[in-house]
Amino acid sequence: MKEKMNNVYQFKITLKDIKPEIWRRIQVPDTYTFWDLHCAIQDVMEWSDSQLHEFVLNEKDADSIYIIALPDDEMIYDALNEREEKISDHIKKEKQEFEYLYDFEDGWEHLVVLEKILPADNKKEYPVCLDGKRSSPPENSGGPWEYEDILEALKNKNHEEHGEVVSWLGKDYDPEDFEAADILFRDPDAVWRDR
Repeated sequence: MKEKMNNVYQFKITLKDIKPEIWRRIQVPDTYTFWDLHCAIQDVMEWSDSQLHEFVLNEKDADSIYIIALPDDEMIYDALNEREEKISDHIKKEKQEFEYLYDFEDGWEHLVVLEKILPADNKKEYPVCLDGKRSSPPENSGGPWEYEDILEALKNKNHEEHGEVVSWLGKDYDPEDFEAADILFRDPDAVWRDR
């Protein structure tokens, strides 16, 4: 049984190295673990949780960082277990920032900022996506710089890769389209069971 939440954390998640910015604003329960937050980020970015990921947090001084991730025998560094670590034990004050890295090969780095800690509204269901801008890059699109090339090929009908990109993304893909109301959140426990 899930713990009763007292507060919600409002985060702004911005994909780094992309202009104009791609970002999302979400609210999640203060009882969430980093695994739960990972699942929420995957849902708002409309990604499939098919790649490795980690959270990178700073200690009080900027020279000391630590990693929160899923335990993995192949990791070359120690990490705290994200299924056990609660966000409220590490993120305690508004404006606190940390990073979320998804897909180590493509290198999708996100800046995550705690904008507000708010009392939970018992009439609302959490998590919730409040707002955002622009579609997320599709999975396996090569990271920020290759994604720029993909968008260039998509815009330019004379580009030699235009047909291939349209075939891959679908003719209805719009890199500017995002509707917060369309976001559906999966149950993190169900996502874990389905891995």
